[in-house]
Amino acid sequence: MAMGKKSRQEQQPLWVNATDLIIGPGHPFYEKLSGILAAGGFDDFVEEKCARFYAPTMGRPSIPPGVYFRALLVGYFERIGSERGIAWRCADSLALRSFLGYALDKMPPDHSSISRTRRKLDLETHEEVFGWVLRLLADEGLLLGKTLGVDATTLEANAALRSIVRRDTGEGYREFLEGLAKESGIETPTREDITKIDRGRKGKGSNDEWESPSDPDAGISRMKDGRTRLCHKAEHAVDMVSGAVVAVTLHRGEAGDTSSIGATVEKATENLGRLEAEGKIRKPRVREAVTDKGYHSNDTLVGLADKEWRTYASEPKRGRRRWKGREREQSAIYSNRRRIRSKRGKALLRKRGEFLERAFTHYLDGGGMRRTHLRRHDNILKRLMVHVAGFNLGLVMRKLVGCGTPKGLAAALSCLFGRLFAPWGAVIRAKRIKRPEIRRSTPIIPHPAAA
Repeated sequence: MAMGKKSRQEQQPLWVNATDLIIGPGHPFYEKLSGILAAGGFDDFVEEKCARFYAPTMGRPSIPPGVYFRALLVGYFERIGSERGIAWRCADSLALRSFLGYALDKMPPDHSSISRTRRKLDLETHEEVFGWVLRLLADEGLLLGKTLGVDATTLEANAALRSIVRRDTGEGYREFLEGLAKESGIETPTREDITKIDRGRKGKGSNDEWESPSDPDAGISRMKDGRTRLCHKAEHAVDMVSGAVVAVTLHRGEAGDTSSIGATVEKATENLGRLEAEGKIRKPRVREAVTDKGYHSNDTLVGLADKEWRTYASEPKRGRRRWKGREREQSAIYSNRRRIRSKRGKALLRKRGEFLERAFTHYLDGGGMRRTHLRRHDNILKRLMVHVAGFNLGLVMRKLVGCGTPKGLAAALSCLFGRLFAPWGAVIRAKRIKRPEIRRSTPIIPHPAAA
């Protein structure tokens, strides 16, 4: 058989019949996910919610709302953080074209269409899509809503720390340090002089004095890896039975845990209350909140107790305390201490890291959102809502298919085929015939030159 050679200048045909196009089989994960969304009426739901944002006859045809949200779900499942990368991946993959509903003769939406649609749709619409996924979880029996774990993490902002300016004068960080150096008597300060002045200065990263001109919602804070960056703080509430995320909020990077938990608990109560009113889940007599020691404070525990929440918060070592005139705080602290020392409390605190950190790992680290490509809390929270919705859809897929992500399905299939063909490999290795050693009858005479 003669070897074929690739032509360097191959003339492409001008017309191609549609029947001659080669269409490969669809991705089993996305086909199953598309069937779940179609069975629940996802496209009709989002078209009804987004109808007010579209003009009937004005402008060029835009992408349908169902395509927009499916494209953002692709960003989560394919671990793509930027909308430009999502558009490129959807245009490159035949399976994702089929998931979005685009034939080969139509171009999938580009990144500008996705970005413009995100800016036009408000945050409440994205929250309603998130609530639709919560209803799907409730229908599948994956949401109880009694015991919730609350935790927060940092997201690196799309802004450089060197670009911060003062809130009062608007001057940059280097200009401010040069002014301090001139006030100290240095007429022409060098880089070494500026570094020396800035090294021992207290409060140099105060958010009350500095802000980012490109992203004012970002705050100066220390990230989980120890770096000081402009960042945001994402906080979520997770069902401690199924691992589903029932609420997610976004705050400034320097916001403390005790000041942000109120908004997250309120959002979780609102989302679960809507499901209880629809009869999707049962209303518990009292809800439970499982947190780490960063949330332990008098005001936090008293506030949750007033809202009929039972707390399981790890208590830091503070030594002996005086409770004279603070009976409510004493009662909340001691009740929480009794609960975390019980058998059930210890079990919940052990499960806290498993459920809470796993969700962060999936939709932030795995979903490409640990460093944001967007600015302003509204834009970031829109993407974050859809990523969390994709994580919750992964729980449904895990129940129906056995895997929550496309890569997880590929790994499971690889493991399955490996187990199926393992016995055949053992049989082949057992029947392998060893090559006999060749014995020479005559001795080998060395070459004269070698001697």
